[in-house]
Amino acid sequence: MKAVLFDLDGVITDTAHYHYKAWRWLGKEIGVVVDEAFNEELKGISRSESLEKILEKGNLTTKYTQTEKNELATKKNDVYQKMIEEMTPNDLLPGIQELLLDLKEKQLKIGLASASQNGPFILSKLNIADLFDTIVDPTTLKAGKPAPDIFIQGAKQLAIAPVDCVGVEDAIAGVSAICAANMAAVGVGDAVQLKEATKVVPTTDLLTYPLLEKTWQDYRNEG
Repeated sequence: MKAVLFDLDGVITDTAHYHYKAWRWLGKEIGVVVDEAFNEELKGISRSESLEKILEKGNLTTKYTQTEKNELATKKNDVYQKMIEEMTPNDLLPGIQELLLDLKEKQLKIGLASASQNGPFILSKLNIADLFDTIVDPTTLKAGKPAPDIFIQGAKQLAIAPVDCVGVEDAIAGVSAICAANMAAVGVGDAVQLKEATKVVPTTDLLTYPLLEKTWQDYRNEG
């Protein structure tokens, strides 16, 4: 294992509830109910894809022009950004800072592979931006998760072969993307939902260097 690529939401910090609140707010604005169950479908996918799902749910897909859709997505992001302004290093999920420092000490490369365009801003709020060797810009990719593009690009930016990387994700779409990129996948959350992953842990505090290294070894042995 030479590099680890992390998703952001639900892995490094939990901004998922901020996203949910912001989408719920936008839903009210346009007359679509966004509840917690529906919000599960929005995890791990891009802002524009999330908006399309919400419009589809309300049979509003053809009601808005592309320009109006972009404006709606921007409105949602403005609400979300106001919320994340308040973030501090206390918002890091358990064990993540220790893991990042351990990976650094062992001279592994670290990358961010998140569909969130707010990634760099959030990492700076959490005071861990300097621990990342690269951040993939999701706006430059042809396809979002579950396509492997973001993880392949992350490995490329780190100059490490995908097969020598481990990806860490909490969403089904994200785990699928890691697998499609030919990387060992570590899932955080429900083992049944994330069954495609090489290894699943229920919570972030169980993510350690030995666990990631062993997962990579197991993946190589399977392959």
